[in-house]
Amino acid sequence: MGWKTDYRSFYYQGAPEPEELLLDPKETVLLTIDIQNIYMQQSDDENERARWAPFHDRMTGIVIPTVKKLQGHFRAHGMDVLHARIACMLADGRDRSLSQKKPGWNYLLLPKDEVSSQIVPDLMPLPGEVELTKTTDSALTGTNLRLILQNMGVKNVVMTGIFTDQCVSSTVRSLADESFNVIVIEDGCAAGTDELHQKELEIINMIYCHVLSSDELSQVMGF
Repeated sequence: MGWKTDYRSFYYQGAPEPEELLLDPKETVLLTIDIQNIYMQQSDDENERARWAPFHDRMTGIVIPTVKKLQGHFRAHGMDVLHARIACMLADGRDRSLSQKKPGWNYLLLPKDEVSSQIVPDLMPLPGEVELTKTTDSALTGTNLRLILQNMGVKNVVMTGIFTDQCVSSTVRSLADESFNVIVIEDGCAAGTDELHQKELEIINMIYCHVLSSDELSQVMGF
């Protein structure tokens, strides 16, 4: 068991194992998507609070500590740490993409200066680090991230964040279409449920990215 054989979808059952990963530190960055205050807030509704309890437990017990650890490793090795968050530039949200204006859970009105739209304190960008604000699911579509990565000579993007089946997946697919090599960290991501998280990893693995644990990435990178 390991990243070479785990998270195989229907399409990749029996496919050859991928080659060893060679990630040049000078060409590799860490990108974290949408781990913001709004998503860590508890609902006033008891039923909703219970429904989201597994997600919050995963975030506080696994995802945030994992991302914080990886950010520390990247910084200690002189590697770039990038951040993306979902927020709107205008207070009334007119600049949001359609996916953020539809009724229901995806409806997001997060003006960029509000506390709820900020990255959680444990993962706040350090001075000098790239922080992108997007009004789309994909961090590549809604920002100048593509140009930034190209200018920096980046070939490999290590992805963490939420939600695995939404903004993370959308960003992964966009990066893959632009021929970036994408690594998704399983214990650095979460969806609304573990089932959605696991299923999305199977969907995107091997075609759009490689899915690794943080320990497997540390072995590859020599952290």
